[in-house]
Amino acid sequence: MAASMVKVAVAGIVGHFRLAVPTVRRLSLSKPLAQVVPVPIWKLGRLNHIAIAVPDLEKAISLYRDVLGARVSDTVPLPEHGVYTVFVELGNTKLELLYPLGEKSPISGFLQKNKAGGMHHICIEVDDIKAAITDLKAKKIRTLSEEPRIGAHGKPVMFLHPKDCDGVLVELEEA
Repeated sequence: MAASMVKVAVAGIVGHFRLAVPTVRRLSLSKPLAQVVPVPIWKLGRLNHIAIAVPDLEKAISLYRDVLGARVSDTVPLPEHGVYTVFVELGNTKLELLYPLGEKSPISGFLQKNKAGGMHHICIEVDDIKAAITDLKAKKIRTLSEEPRIGAHGKPVMFLHPKDCDGVLVELEEA
């Protein structure tokens, strides 16, 4: 009788430990994982800059350079974009100060609606701008021009329609 009681006690202890061990489940896929997750044809990179439209460029330059102590670039006219640009160097990104150049400047219209100025767009780097544009157009994201143009850094850029980007004007720049 003692032997049967020991067997019951051992079975109870073993059963207890069996219940405490988690069950390993395996992921079941009809296709191998590499086929389920598409390989991107282009990659989104780092934040390059945040652009700020300013009603008084000299005052803005003075704020960032003289008051805040940032490194500030020279003013560069970009007639093909209708803006003057100034870059403010930060540790991990840049600010781009935008001021209207010419009567057809898109910044003039922005400043008419936003008298004090404000954030105009964000710029994100991509590794292949043409592939990014093709892919985004296929995903029904509108662009503001048909082809990329050369931006302030001398690299191809494309702006995405803010209505397709949660109200934010997004500039893509080839890295």
